[in-house]
Amino acid sequence: MTISEKSAYLKGLMDGLNLNTETNEGKMIAAIVDLLGDVTNRLKDVEETTIAISDELDEIEEDLDAIEDYIMDEEDDEYDDEYDDEDDDDYAYDGSDEDDEDFDFGDEDSTIYEVQCACGEVINFDEDTLENGSIICPKCGEKLEFTYEDDEEE
Repeated sequence: MTISEKSAYLKGLMDGLNLNTETNEGKMIAAIVDLLGDVTNRLKDVEETTIAISDELDEIEEDLDAIEDYIMDEEDDEYDDEYDDEDDDDYAYDGSDEDDEDFDFGDEDSTIYEVQCACGEVINFDEDTLENGSIICPKCGEKLEFTYEDDEEE
């Protein structure tokens, strides 16, 4: 039985008992039953408002999830675009920046390349090293050779 039903039941009992509302006890019981009716109506309003707020919050949460997905997709696309140009099939970015700490990037206008040696070491180098055509792996000492073709010369 809901609170509304219980309140209505008490009001029905009071009416069914034909209580004399002129006596002190009758006045008090009638006032209590009226108070319970008012509290029940107020509680019903609060419940309806709570349900409406909950529904609105659910919609806001769905909108925020959609925005988050959109933003994350854009960031993923930017990240993918940044590394799509890699020609080296052995290239694998592990998400860490620990190799960047040991490498002097020099002037910010130069392009930095990286290659992964067969031993797993990721080596960063600049255009000058690329033009030289080779680099020695600091971990295993293997000489890594590559060709450089400047697109601007063609």
